[in-house]
Amino acid sequence: MKTCLLATALAALLPATAVAHFQLNYTEDAMIDRPGDVPMGLIFWHPFENGHVMDMGVPQEFFMVHNGEKVDLSDRLEPASFTGAANEAAAYRATVPVKRSGDYVVVTVPAPYYEESEDLFIQQITKVVLNRNTLPTDWDQPVGLPTEILPLNKPYNVIVGSTFSGQVLAEGEPVPGAEIEVEYMAAEPDLEAFATTKPTAQPMPGGSVVVIADQNGVFTFGIPKAGYWGFAALGSGPVTEHEGKDLSQDAVIWIRAEDMK
Repeated sequence: MKTCLLATALAALLPATAVAHFQLNYTEDAMIDRPGDVPMGLIFWHPFENGHVMDMGVPQEFFMVHNGEKVDLSDRLEPASFTGAANEAAAYRATVPVKRSGDYVVVTVPAPYYEESEDLFIQQITKVVLNRNTLPTDWDQPVGLPTEILPLNKPYNVIVGSTFSGQVLAEGEPVPGAEIEVEYMAAEPDLEAFATTKPTAQPMPGGSVVVIADQNGVFTFGIPKAGYWGFAALGSGPVTEHEGKDLSQDAVIWIRAEDMK
């Protein structure tokens, strides 16, 4: 209940431009054909509106889980500057070693970001699931984060026109009534240039797209368009303060939707 009240209070305080912050763990594809090191961009951005990019500090953790084994990837992080439509900001390049068949749950625990306009910190603990050879291994298992979204659909095999469901967890327990902000990656990054591309959609006129989880922390959202969709459970984490200021510790997951052909 305390977590739910915090999320509600933070959502009321933040303007539309602030709540649209989304941490990206971006790869060009979620389904990996060949073994090797997969390029990834870690970017803190507004990808739906192709808007302002925020400076990232050094991530507290960067790792993957494959076949139940946690592998530290922090030595694969490389500081870089990402160029958005409005500005440049500090971000990170990385590579993910995808070799054997199965799922690769890639997690970024970023340093808390200070939002000066609201005098609070934001920490978006973010995961994305890559897969090789269509063998499911880890996608439906929690990875032990302070807060996370557990997918209830295979997150790299979502069909446009169907739905995606997830369960919001904090310290392994469901978060009833969690508020989840939905983001479409309208402008997918060019990883070679490390810059934005032309957006393929515009934000909705009603502002941020939001869904509310039920008493078991479960939410469902209909997927209208192919591409990457992000879901952020606002203030769902147990940590509510950083350096003497309020902290919104959010759980983020990105999924990949495809048209049926």
